[in-house]
Amino acid sequence: MDSTRARLELERQETLRRLADLTGSFDAVVAASRDTNADDEHDPEGATIAFERSQVGAFVRQAEQHLQEIDIAIERLHAGTYGTCERCREPIGEGRLEARPVARTCIRCAASNRR
Repeated sequence: MDSTRARLELERQETLRRLADLTGSFDAVVAASRDTNADDEHDPEGATIAFERSQVGAFVRQAEQHLQEIDIAIERLHAGTYGTCERCREPIGEGRLEARPVARTCIRCAASNRR
């Protein structure tokens, strides 16, 4: 349990660092677009700036979502339900948890959910 908690905390810290970097990148792109008179519709550079802003914004949302998943996994750890599939209530394999520490379902349930 201590190693699981440490793994989740490490993943949380890495995600927070990534989010800080992405937020800085997003702010830089927004600032760059403010400093120019880029008209997205008529300026050839405008489309690039809009694309970069959109792409970085998507990465920020992904990092925020992953951070929420980590926090939920930590709550499950405290509740004693970490490592138990939310669908079938069977244990989630250690290999899956190693690869995806925030996993809520076992491989079988995850695969059946994709069909």
